[in-house]
Amino acid sequence: MTDITSSLPGSGASAVFRRRTQSSRARKSAPGEATHPLIVDLDGTLIRSDLLVESAFAHLGKNPIRIFALLASLFRGKAALKAYIADATTIDVSALPYDDDVMALARKAREEGRPVYLVSASNERYVSAVAAHLGLFDGWLASSNSENLASAVKASRLVSMFGEGGFDYVGNGEADLAVWEVSRERLAVRASSAVRKKLLAFAPDAIFLATTRDTVRAWAKLLRVHQWAKNGLVAVPALTSQTFTLLSLGEVLGATFCFCLAASSIYIVNDLVDIGADRAHPTKHTRPLAAGTISVMDALIAAPLLLATALIGAFYLNPWFAAVLLCYIALTTAYTFVLKRKMMADVIALAALYTIRVIGGAVVIATPVSEWLLAFSMFMFTSLALIKRYVELATLTDADLPNPTNRNYQKSDLYIVAMLATAAAFNAVTVFALYISSDAVKEIYRYPMILWFICPVLMYWLGRIMMLAHRRLMNDDPVLFALKDWNSLVAAGLIGAILIAAT
Repeated sequence: MTDITSSLPGSGASAVFRRRTQSSRARKSAPGEATHPLIVDLDGTLIRSDLLVESAFAHLGKNPIRIFALLASLFRGKAALKAYIADATTIDVSALPYDDDVMALARKAREEGRPVYLVSASNERYVSAVAAHLGLFDGWLASSNSENLASAVKASRLVSMFGEGGFDYVGNGEADLAVWEVSRERLAVRASSAVRKKLLAFAPDAIFLATTRDTVRAWAKLLRVHQWAKNGLVAVPALTSQTFTLLSLGEVLGATFCFCLAASSIYIVNDLVDIGADRAHPTKHTRPLAAGTISVMDALIAAPLLLATALIGAFYLNPWFAAVLLCYIALTTAYTFVLKRKMMADVIALAALYTIRVIGGAVVIATPVSEWLLAFSMFMFTSLALIKRYVELATLTDADLPNPTNRNYQKSDLYIVAMLATAAAFNAVTVFALYISSDAVKEIYRYPMILWFICPVLMYWLGRIMMLAHRRLMNDDPVLFALKDWNSLVAAGLIGAILIAAT
């Protein structure tokens, strides 16, 4: 096959087309058989993602100050924005979530002797890399530095090449409606109900490919619903201060829900920033955005909606609690874009995020927060954050994978991370022992001496968690592991019984 690279007349679009010679793989069409080319869209169709969103978050994830350069390029047009990002940010096209049904459709068309082209509004650098990686296409057409090849512009370009009704088109979204209007056969992938309705209005014979759609389970995984249990820390001040009223219960539940929504919104942003690194990870590659089971555009809409709901609810509960939640959001955003790439600053930030939940619980029920409780929380959760880093490094070491690109740790740090985690854990126990000896305890508990029995339980649990991590018997989050581990649940039950007995 001979490659011909050209700029189409009257446009700034970039294109590569190949004159296909007949081979044993491509049979001749029978007389009268349709040989219309198959045009395949890229974002949301061939791949279950959007390269502009992916690359923009990857670009900002390395340095959030780049937002100003992004805005400046956007003023020059969407094509300039795409070109600016593509120049500065590489994407591993081999790891993209390709749609198996669309790939099979393209292969079938080639077997029938039909030309197949990849035509996308994404920048030419990304489109050419995808086409070269797959080797399925007779050519590609993409946005250049000066022209955004989307919607009506794409439709006009295809009509100039193949004529109106002279090609079949596979797309997925609102921007593809203009192209479907001038296509011969219209095929839609993962089309929303609104897009389906508009398409069927002028093309009742449109074909909707049966592909995997978003599921409740995928959304639950994206929102990290399993992580919501961590927000139960909001109830700790009510328990330690023995504030048990219906009003305080309602306030604690409302505050917990606000933290859940805020945390989920930031988890989405974090997954958008880490989407490339997650695809290269042995376990995180199954996350919904990395795997393409949730659309990045849907995630981009969900994140601000969750955040706005959380803040509105927080202000309704208590303006001071809303201020605490804003601090949480600010810190977790800083963690997502900056701190998680700073050695040790990341684990301290994680510990602070847990501690802020405790502060939020105290503020919402208007009870003073104990300095002892805050100190204990910082040491305890610094230890658990370090254990999480230990497990991540151990996973990379065992799989003989390279050092993480989104963390400032190396596999050689494994043992020092373990020592720091152990030291922080037993410092937490020491702080708790000093708390028991303080006068503050006598004002709350009738039998404070009974609280000493909590110390050996804590030492057992923390030591066991560290040993299990060392033996590779734990997943990447010790807090979630504890919620499923019977020994941990028994230890929590014992601590609860001891607190009740001391009351």
